[in-house]
Amino acid sequence: MSSADQLPLLFLDVDGPLLPFGAGSYPSYGDDLTPDAHPLLNRLDPAHGPRLAALPCELVWATTWTADANESIAPRIGLPPLAFVDWPEPSDGDEQDERRGLHWKTRTLVAWAGGRPFAWVDDEITGTDRVWVAAHHRGQALLHRVDPRRGLTDADYLALAEWLRRA
Repeated sequence: MSSADQLPLLFLDVDGPLLPFGAGSYPSYGDDLTPDAHPLLNRLDPAHGPRLAALPCELVWATTWTADANESIAPRIGLPPLAFVDWPEPSDGDEQDERRGLHWKTRTLVAWAGGRPFAWVDDEITGTDRVWVAAHHRGQALLHRVDPRRGLTDADYLALAEWLRRA
């Protein structure tokens, strides 16, 4: 399959989009956690798995959970193991980017995409990231910021589905 025939990528963050945090209370979706499990895992809505799987894209974990997302997150929401971004060690350039307001994930995601269309779902995306991606990525890109207090909502899924179908 050529890169033109490949589905767009969807880079998915966990903390914020799938594990909401912030003010307010959250539903608990299960108490099947082991004593050493992450305390927020009971906030995972199992409906996210089928909704994500139905999107016309290749899902990729773009989270500090890295491979742990396949062990702790994917089974709880009904997803198979996914590819994940293995983040490089921080560099002096990362510190400069941070001072300019560029998210530490941005450069790595653009490199990982290799020109393929991609959507990035995260709660920390800013206008600086959008400008940088527009200037440095030769394919289409949607940088979709999710409210970390609520996580992914119906409106987010609708926006993603519409963009992915056009990409």
